[in-house]
Amino acid sequence: MMVVNQQRTNCGIKWRWLYFVLAVAISHTSGTETSNDEWWQRTVFYQIYPRSFMDSNGDGVGDLRGISSRLVHLKDAGIGATWLSPIFLSPMVDFGYDITDYTAIQPEYGTMEDFAALLAEAERLGIKIILDFVPNHTSDQCEWFQRSVAREAPYTDYYVWHDGRVDPSSSNGTRLPPNNWQSVFYGSAWTLHPVRGQYYLHQFTAQQPDLNFRNPAVAEEMREVLRFWLRKGVAGFRIDAVNHLFEVEGFPDEPETGTDRDPLSYGFTQHIYTKDLPEDYDMVYQWRKLLDDWTRDYGGDSRIIMTEAYANITFTMKYYRSGEENQPRQGSHMPFNFLLITDLNRDSTAQDFVFTINKWLTYMPRTGATANWVLGNHDQRRVGTRYGAERIDAIHTLLLTLPGIAVTYYGEEIGMLDNPDAISSNGTGDSVTGGDAFIVFSRDPERTPFQWDDTANAGFSTGPTTWLPVHPNYRQLNLAAEKRSERSHYKTYQALVRLRTHATFRKGSIQLVPYSDSVIVYVRELQDADTFVVVINLSDGADRMVDLASVFPRLSPELTVASSGSESNYRTGDIVQSDRLIVGRYEGLVLQGVPLTSRTRDRDAMPSTNLAVLWRTVKDAAVIASIIIALGSSYYGLQPWHTIGKWTARGSLKK
Repeated sequence: MMVVNQQRTNCGIKWRWLYFVLAVAISHTSGTETSNDEWWQRTVFYQIYPRSFMDSNGDGVGDLRGISSRLVHLKDAGIGATWLSPIFLSPMVDFGYDITDYTAIQPEYGTMEDFAALLAEAERLGIKIILDFVPNHTSDQCEWFQRSVAREAPYTDYYVWHDGRVDPSSSNGTRLPPNNWQSVFYGSAWTLHPVRGQYYLHQFTAQQPDLNFRNPAVAEEMREVLRFWLRKGVAGFRIDAVNHLFEVEGFPDEPETGTDRDPLSYGFTQHIYTKDLPEDYDMVYQWRKLLDDWTRDYGGDSRIIMTEAYANITFTMKYYRSGEENQPRQGSHMPFNFLLITDLNRDSTAQDFVFTINKWLTYMPRTGATANWVLGNHDQRRVGTRYGAERIDAIHTLLLTLPGIAVTYYGEEIGMLDNPDAISSNGTGDSVTGGDAFIVFSRDPERTPFQWDDTANAGFSTGPTTWLPVHPNYRQLNLAAEKRSERSHYKTYQALVRLRTHATFRKGSIQLVPYSDSVIVYVRELQDADTFVVVINLSDGADRMVDLASVFPRLSPELTVASSGSESNYRTGDIVQSDRLIVGRYEGLVLQGVPLTSRTRDRDAMPSTNLAVLWRTVKDAAVIASIIIALGSSYYGLQPWHTIGKWTARGSLKK
């Protein structure tokens, strides 16, 4: 655990007041209410990793029919939309992120008829289907690449080709890679193709050649892929590795970071010429217009874009929309927010959590944007492994009560953990992190089969083996057992999903405070609606008293427990006192107060004209103060920001 500097903890009370003024300002400038209340703003999204969700034919690999047969689970959990990791034709070097044909289904997953049946079942249950779109690169087995290798028109320049540099130490004309660019998965980002006699760019594996988006024909091919699946009836797309689409022309060397001395490591250079270029955002704006035009022309609910880009906060925010003040171009509905993954872990303090959450809300556009919170995915350790199994309910309480959209990775709702034995998969698992890096960076442990029940293979498959080994804890930890139990991770998750449909959670403001090093408290408020207070205890220490009334003076003296964790001493409906709440170890509580009525607001507020002027001033002050915070100033004695960037996802895998 981080040790708090006691000297700073005892700083003057005036700095504490500054923090609370800032917190109030943020609470009034980061609400999620927009002019529209669309389906994607009020649902929970769920990622399905098709290989691991449900196997329908006993071959040990999950498939589309298996997904269809289990969609009722999503309905039961309260999920409204699911995005599927790639299901397209692929040699599976990177398990579908190396695509041979964007308009064909991978045979081991099923057929186009199976996909149509999946869409029909999802529609029956009221669940939207989002597809994983991988535009940056194809498989080297793709017909486009094979014809580009042969210099066949019009495919000659579909990929990024280069003659390379002459080796000055060679007398026989040997050529070297064009520059010092590295692959995300280690080694040079260039491979010499013996047939074409040129180097091709691959920012990921050598079997994943980068498409050349500076070629208008390539951009149109990708637009046609989107149209193909829109015609099938999908509700949108999650766009993979979107900040890698373009590279600077001229292919200059990238500057060295000075922190990694291995020239083949991705951390050796600053990726200023291969990532986060203005053209990346422009392409997202173009795709958004395509989807908006489709919805206008064909009707129905909005089709949406979700973008994956591991980038700094200012770069990430550009995916929402362009910077023009009068008529900005709209972009991603959901630029994925990975801060709960990259910036926090089991050693993080309450101050770290509050700072990290407010960081997104502070930088997010003031209007027309909806926050989102991604807690896990197929490239990151599971929640219970990163934060500790004992904190699963508390972290889900956090996820599902923050403003905006929640994204859940399959199995997290029942508290699945990484299976370390999955790295011994005899070649069936994560091949792109093979070799010496396999044990350290393998993504297999978080991709193991869903644990449906305590029968063989956890009910995932009737076959003799599964593509990755099932976690050995499946006999105790499985969905069937948790549904039978009076209290469980799953029932806590279900209750929280139901609770977040309340107007206060969908549209209300938020004010977060680090009550102590280990206790986070925040209030969710909305005019003429119920007020909720969330209390998260990260500590394993003894029970402690929390005086919520001292932090949020407008709370009613008594509060009702609306949700509690599976190990909590509290039950839904219990009455607690706001000025002397007993909080247990690893507690995650949602407490409900009385509606914040117009009468109460009028009694406590200043005249409306003066109030409006005050809030305009406070909003400006909040923006300035947030910039100061981002630069690392520690006005608040409990240091909520001094370790920003200290904890990053191990391996920094981008896909």
